Amino acid sequence: MFLFVFLVLLMVSRVETAFYGVVYTYSYLDLQESGYLAINTEKLSFSSCEEYDSFVCSVNCSGQLVFAVDESSGEWCQKESLLVLPNASLTTFNIPVSYTNWTENRNGIELSAADVQFELRNRSDINKPNSSPRTNILPLVRVPSNCQRNINLLVSDPDGDEVRCRYAAGVECHTCTPPSVLTVSPSCTLSFSPTNSSAEGPYAVQLAIEDFPRQPITLTNESNSQEVITTSNSISKIPVQFVFRVDPAAPSCTEGVYLPRFLPPTPENGAQIYTDVNQTVQINVRAEATQAVITELLFSGPNNVAKSSSGSGNFTLTWTPDVFHGGLSHTFCFVVQANSSISVYQSDLRCVFVTTRSNPTTPTPPTTVIDFTTTATLTPSFTTTTTQQTTTTETTTLSSTIPNSTPNPGPFTTTPTPPTTVADFTTTATLTPSFTTTPPPTTTTQQTTTTETTTLSSTIPNSTPNPGPFYVLALNAKISTTLSLKNNTEAIMQQIKDELIRRGLPSDIVLKLINSVELEVTTT
Repeated sequence: MFLFVFLVLLMVSRVETAFYGVVYTYSYLDLQESGYLAINTEKLSFSSCEEYDSFVCSVNCSGQLVFAVDESSGEWCQKESLLVLPNASLTTFNIPVSYTNWTENRNGIELSAADVQFELRNRSDINKPNSSPRTNILPLVRVPSNCQRNINLLVSDPDGDEVRCRYAAGVECHTCTPPSVLTVSPSCTLSFSPTNSSAEGPYAVQLAIEDFPRQPITLTNESNSQEVITTSNSISKIPVQFVFRVDPAAPSCTEGVYLPRFLPPTPENGAQIYTDVNQTVQINVRAEATQAVITELLFSGPNNVAKSSSGSGNFTLTWTPDVFHGGLSHTFCFVVQANSSISVYQSDLRCVFVTTRSNPTTPTPPTTVIDFTTTATLTPSFTTTTTQQTTTTETTTLSSTIPNSTPNPGPFTTTPTPPTTVADFTTTATLTPSFTTTPPPTTTTQQTTTTETTTLSSTIPNSTPNPGPFYVLALNAKISTTLSLKNNTEAIMQQIKDELIRRGLPSDIVLKLINSVELEVTTT
């Protein structure tokens, strides 16, 4: 009942502010002695942090479960409120929510409204209540009017349900006019096509995100009444709302000129990072813009994330999850922003998953080697070139040390993105990997024009071995390069490491060279 009262208070408490959107989620953790533990998070964004405090906390938020997320000075502030219910009722209901007036927008939406569908009955497939879909986005996303942009919302569902997106309708919004410049697909891709200057300005975006079972399930309430939900029926629904701004045309839409371009070791969109409760994780972000000055990293994520900068275009997000974050996959989204004269440019939106395991590992003296029972195979192809005239072919074996992490028990599949070129040390490396995990054991092969084979084994320092299953990461790579492994080992190894981190491996992974065979071919 406390959840209901909490949301109704939000509905009737109104002050004059400029609203920049909301992202609401709820999740059920495993059964505790007192019942199921429900975690409700509500990220609200306004034009200033003072406006948030005035609306949510009647000016003073001290002593409440309210946490600052991030802010863009003079534009928006996002904070997250956390509501923990130790013993929620097994029931279902929806609650219409009203916040404040939207910030000025081109699609004429003044009053904010949203609708949350809670499904708290016991599910027959997982034997516990449903958890809502999970996603995230920044309060303000901007794009020049002459540049194509796709925003791929990174969505997930703790129960493995199918997640679909659509524009809000009916009671889900007060005025439901969608942005004329933005389309949304059921797979949660928002698409913007170049438009003329008359369409420039801010738009209010109001989405409804729903989860659908992948097979029929039965929902049971406290009095044992049951309902069958089919694959065509949504289970729960959450609001995702933000501001989309179409800026004046940019001199160039090429990433890295005016619009910031991400560089390694920035993780790819959709990368999966694993950590444990009370174990700190870092996300390193690097970007460049040759004709603009990079000014800041803007992000949205769970509470208590620290943001730091180590020079222009280099940023770090640092987070230590607590017990309330355990057992869930958290979505971090970020953009890099740059200025040129009076113009502001954003990079594309990039989001990653950080999955927090419930049972943290216990630290022990360094370098404990695990006897793994499960394997993963990665087969990339590397090509490195310089201006020298000699080609060298090498066969190399490496081992991988991943400190302070226990791999998720899976099963899971990582889908690689298209080949990416990394330029460091005046060298270019291209990596095209494929992952396979077992049990049962499987073999993954890949046709490559070879020059190098690389194998990694994994050890985990500073951790007590978990009984498993664990995963050995084996890297078979073929490298053709004019660099000498003898003289350029650091350059080659650093590029391999950067690429592995960019594809989602922990940032503290250590690569160790075991042995190598070098074949030299001289061209005439």
